Formats: sequence, C-alpha cells, structure tokens
Amino acid sequence: MNFEFSEEQLMLRDQARSFLAEHCPTRVVRAVLDSDDYYDASLWQQVADMGWTATVIPEAYGGLGLSYYELAIIAEELGRAVAPIPFSSSVYLASEALMAFGSEAQKQQWLPGLASGELIGTVAFTESAGRLDASKIATQFENGVLNGCKLPVADGVIADIAIVIATDTSGVSLYLVELSGQGVHRESVRTLDASRGMASLSFDGVAAELVGEPGAGMLAVERLHDRAAVLFAWEQVGLADAALEQAKQYALERFAFGRPIASYQAIKHKLVNVYVKNTLARSNGYYGAWALEANGLELKRAAATARVAGIQASSFAAEENIQTHGGMGFTWEFDCQFYYRRAKLLSLVIGSEALWQNRLVDALAAEQTTTA
Repeated sequence: MNFEFSEEQLMLRDQARSFLAEHCPTRVVRAVLDSDDYYDASLWQQVADMGWTATVIPEAYGGLGLSYYELAIIAEELGRAVAPIPFSSSVYLASEALMAFGSEAQKQQWLPGLASGELIGTVAFTESAGRLDASKIATQFENGVLNGCKLPVADGVIADIAIVIATDTSGVSLYLVELSGQGVHRESVRTLDASRGMASLSFDGVAAELVGEPGAGMLAVERLHDRAAVLFAWEQVGLADAALEQAKQYALERFAFGRPIASYQAIKHKLVNVYVKNTLARSNGYYGAWALEANGLELKRAAATARVAGIQASSFAAEENIQTHGGMGFTWEFDCQFYYRRAKLLSLVIGSEALWQNRLVDALAAEQTTTA
C-alpha cells in the first residue's frame, strides 16, 4: 500500500512552503512574542484568502471539499513555519466538530464563516490539568443557559465561537456558544508559547445550543480528538524537520578547533537520532492521514500512533536544536526558542504523550479482542 502524496499534493506542499517562507519568516513569530498581540491577523487573512481554512469543508458550506491529505500537507507547512495563527483551533477542532456533529442549520450558519476565515472557532473542554473526566466537569447547562469556567482554551481570547462540553440532564453534551454574547468573560492566560493566545473562559448564564446528540459529549470529544491528533502530528512533523534543518545549518557554519562542528561524531550522532525520530513520525503521519481520510476502524490506532510519534519527534528535535547551538541557543536573540515553545504547546494541547500512549494500548487491546 502506498501512503505517499500524489504529484499534485506535492505541488501544494511546495506552494505552501514558498508562501510561508515569504509571509511567515521567524521575524513574524518574534513580532507576536514581542507584542501584546495574540496572533498575526494579517497572516491569518492571507491564509484564509489562500483557501486553507476551507480545505476539507464541503462546497455546500463554502468550502473546497478537498481531502485530509491536502489538509495534512498544509498542517505540516504551518508547523514548519511555527505560524502564529489560530489554524488548529478553528480548522482541526471547531470546524471538524460542526461537520461531524452539528445540525444542518448549524452547518449552514457557521461553516461558511469558518471556511472564509471571517470567523475563528475553538473548543473549550478542559477545566483543570490532567485527563478530561466526565465526573469532574463543573460547567453546567441548565434552564437554557450555560454556567462554568474552562481553562485553558486555545485561542479563546480571539475566537468568535466555541464548542463547550458541559453536564446536563442527559449526562455530558456539547454546546455551541457565541463568545461575543452577554455573560462571557475572557481572561488571557500566559503560557510558554505566547504566539498562541490561551485564555480562561467564564460563562455566567450564557445562551448556548446543543451540538450533536444529548449525553454523547464524551464520545464526541474522543472522536474529535482522534481526528485532530493526525493533523497535529503533521504539524509536529513540520516543526521537527525545521528544527533539524536549523541545527544542521548551524553545525555546518559553526567552527571549533579549525573545523565545522558538524564534522564531529558527537554532533553527527545527535542529528542522526533526530532524523530517525522525524522519519518515524512522518511514516506514522502517512498512516494517520490515510486512516483519517478513510474514516475507518483503524483511525483510533493510527491517530494514537501518529500523535505519540509526533510528540516525541518534535520535542526531541527542538531540544537537540538548542543543544547543538550551545549556550547561545538559550538566548532570546536566537530562533531556537520558537520550535521549543511550540513543541511544548503541541505536546499538551489535546492531551499529553502519556494519555495518547494509553489510548494506543486501549486501541490495540480492543482490536485484539475483536479478532480473537
């Protein structure tokens, strides 16, 4: 079975890489970190104009109706550029949630705006550190309104709508909230990667509408995370490759004792180890993209495998990049920090490596039980 991208898809990758090299050099990331901005609004508009936010949304709702292979390619290049935009929150999560669980009326109302980039969406599931637990969800929907607090919410400072998980009379369900409405309070939360605006969202008697089946919220979140995990994995692959390239270039240019440090085995072996992890993550990413497009029973296993490999590759590459640069790699003036910051953020955004390792074990055990 060939998981490789087609010639047309590789052309899309080249186009995306060229576009981001021109419009999202590292100085754009640094400008966001140096300012009070939560994202680069100009870059977001340009990305939306390119149609990337509409990639997999059906044409009936203003999208392009392309496959998840194209979206995976775009995710990889955004990861490579460490793009300071709310793409993952709006595209991998909010748009996916509405496509998978929203009513026809909800799709007609919200998907065109998400496809065009005029609206930014996010999801608000967690309330504390650790694994999402139905018994510990304090946010409640009662008498037609939502009350509670979610923390942290990726891009919650700038989002227009959020898909929120809350308890109700049916158990745990998903609800759609307009964040500009009365009773919504936002507070910025500073994290390691300030180029992505995290927030605390409080709901005080906020109007909300059900998304999907009542009582099916936990299952919906699990399905949504499986799908998003593949796309995050591709973003991590792009980030890992960029960190490796930066480390390699520095090793070739930095001289010690009369020759480039890249000629020393200690450096060679470190970078080879990065390359091996990156290649493994890419291989698992291909499998994940295939499973996501097929939407079959293998998605659980493929998503968990891609997610674990993506976390390991991106974190390792970002750390080794800093180490290769030596003491200067830790300074503000060097760009190594951008990959490290984003790698740490992506390693937690839909659950930690340990959580996804457990999900991989569960998926393998379930498959073994089925075939027994």
